[in-house]
Amino acid sequence: MLLAIEQGNTNTLFAVHDGETWIAQWRTATHSTRTADEYAVWLSQLLGMAGLAMSAFDGCIISSVVPQSIFNLRNLARRYLHVEPMVIGENVDLGIEVRIEKPSEAGADRLVNAVGAHIVYPGDLIVIDSGTATTFDIVAADGGLEGCAIAPGINLSMEALHQAAAKLPRIAIQKPQRIIGKDTVGAMQSGVFWGYIGLIEGLIARIKVEWDRPMTVVGTGGVASLFHGATTMIDHFDPDLTIRGMLEIWRRNSTKA
Repeated sequence: MLLAIEQGNTNTLFAVHDGETWIAQWRTATHSTRTADEYAVWLSQLLGMAGLAMSAFDGCIISSVVPQSIFNLRNLARRYLHVEPMVIGENVDLGIEVRIEKPSEAGADRLVNAVGAHIVYPGDLIVIDSGTATTFDIVAADGGLEGCAIAPGINLSMEALHQAAAKLPRIAIQKPQRIIGKDTVGAMQSGVFWGYIGLIEGLIARIKVEWDRPMTVVGTGGVASLFHGATTMIDHFDPDLTIRGMLEIWRRNSTKA
């Protein structure tokens, strides 16, 4: 039994794998000051509802882009699961090369995504992760992380638009029925949604020209489903890509141990 904790800037995912399949997944808002005890109370309740217990786990793996939270997540694993966690970027072998100028700057989520994509999709890849930021990672055919483009996430852009313009309301992001909005909300939804489609398609096209070899495009992340059907330039939408990468890394390192 494995507990995979994937922490982004906005949400934290707790996923349980029983050795064959993912049997439970829960999300909570990311708060960097949340203690191990608070995580334990929250997690124990959800595990109990699923017929599971804290004592059931043989391992834990953590991927976090919030450095100040890692201490408390590690303590959660040690004190309540009674296992020593693997932490992406600290004490694990990824099994791939990170070919950027400063490998330490690559976020844990990007590293895990590269592994998760490489084991499923052959050839050179563009992995688009839509979250707080939208990242475009280039993964070579041998699994190596070659580089990235990073843009603000769609929710971040919408919030910035609301905060900076006094008359623009805070609205939900959704695919509008028309490009030309007939009111303020419709105009904002069109500009943000189709503007992001333009950003995604434009960066994919430019990356492919610069790479100059065939590439498969994989989309993942919390808001990737918004773009499903809105563009033909994303070949696969894969919501489980990140936790698949974490499972693969855990298996590789557990075997070595």
